[in-house]
Amino acid sequence: MFFKSRRGAYGRLVSAAGVLAAVVLMGATGYFAVGEGRWSWFDCFYMTIITLSTVGFAETLEGMNELPEARVVTIALIVLGSGTLLYFISSLTALIVEGDLQGILRRRSMQRAISKLNEHVIVCGSGTTGRHIAIELSAVGVPFVVVDTNRERLEELSEEFNDALLYVIGDATDDHILELAGIDRARGVISALNDDKANLFVTISARALNPAARIVAKSIEPSTEAKLRRAGADSVVAPNYIGGVRLFSEMVSPKAAAFLDRIVQFGSGISVGLEAIDIPPESPIVGQRLAETDIREAGALVVAVHRADGDYVYNPGSEHVLDAGDSLIVLADSEDMAALRQTVAG
Repeated sequence: MFFKSRRGAYGRLVSAAGVLAAVVLMGATGYFAVGEGRWSWFDCFYMTIITLSTVGFAETLEGMNELPEARVVTIALIVLGSGTLLYFISSLTALIVEGDLQGILRRRSMQRAISKLNEHVIVCGSGTTGRHIAIELSAVGVPFVVVDTNRERLEELSEEFNDALLYVIGDATDDHILELAGIDRARGVISALNDDKANLFVTISARALNPAARIVAKSIEPSTEAKLRRAGADSVVAPNYIGGVRLFSEMVSPKAAAFLDRIVQFGSGISVGLEAIDIPPESPIVGQRLAETDIREAGALVVAVHRADGDYVYNPGSEHVLDAGDSLIVLADSEDMAALRQTVAG
């Protein structure tokens, strides 16, 4: 809404400037035509300006008192031009007031909203990758804040979210900017900048400011992945590698690739999704065999179990015993998934 009103103020200012320029041109032309060349264009322009501004320097054009037609032009300028000049000044004032005042109010309101967030995700970068991340986070209802130095790109992304996007304009490698984004209360940070060094600095800063946060970083060069992990990244994603694997999958197994797309793209409108559900120590299913739980009866398919030691048990059997700290990799629709989370959490 803020940016739409600002564009409206710009439009009014341009319109007012155009009308004012037309009136000045007509006034100067009128004086020149009435004087039949006895006055220069500059003198006619000067007379027009002092008339519109109501300064009142008297009739500066020599011999003007001898030409009643010239005074008719002056009367027309006073009647038409004064209102035009007032409209231009009011439009300029509105642009300044709306731009500065509404901008300040919007930034304060947005910062208050960010300060109330808890367990949110900070997305560093609003480029192509960051945009898709924001769309997916919004689709699953995870609160998030976008950080970027590019104001225009943030404004465009905000329009896609109907001005409901929370963002911070600044360098994500700066600790102060991350603090404004609520790094101390965030559940995680996604560094999706287009520079490996920047992603490395974000990882170091985020890990120092919030040791408990999960940090996922983007890696462009393969050699950067190890550095990002040493800097504190929990996971590193290489878009070039993923793109190559996806191209390969589309060639040799297109149906499997399409199925995976459907279950991992939360914003695609597909109700079925693949998620990981952690089993806390107080969960009622701790120590139970998979057959003793109501997971499968609830319409969920346990694809794998991620053990606390990092190993995976794929397609676990009915006799598999669930332990605290395990994570269930489950395939289910959104409603069953929400109910299953409550069941697992107890």
